Amino acid sequence: MNSGKFRVNANGKNVDVWLIYRCKKCKHSWNLTIYERIKPGKIPAELFEAFLENDDETAGNYGRDIDFLKKKLNYPQSKY
Repeated sequence: MNSGKFRVNANGKNVDVWLIYRCKKCKHSWNLTIYERIKPGKIPAELFEAFLENDDETAGNYGRDIDFLKKKLNYPQSKY
């Protein structure tokens, strides 16, 4: 389940941005990569601020963006 929260991690001059998912049943979390090792200036300022503020609308938009999810998720390699 989309937690509505982002994790932004600075790594030197670059940042990683993840959307955090959490299992309803066991509460295990999983981070869906949105940006990896990118200079903060390459992310639009409004969007970067939305990540930092855990903006619900932004989290929902990423969680419902089928094209984005298809690029990020590899179903044939997923283990259940």
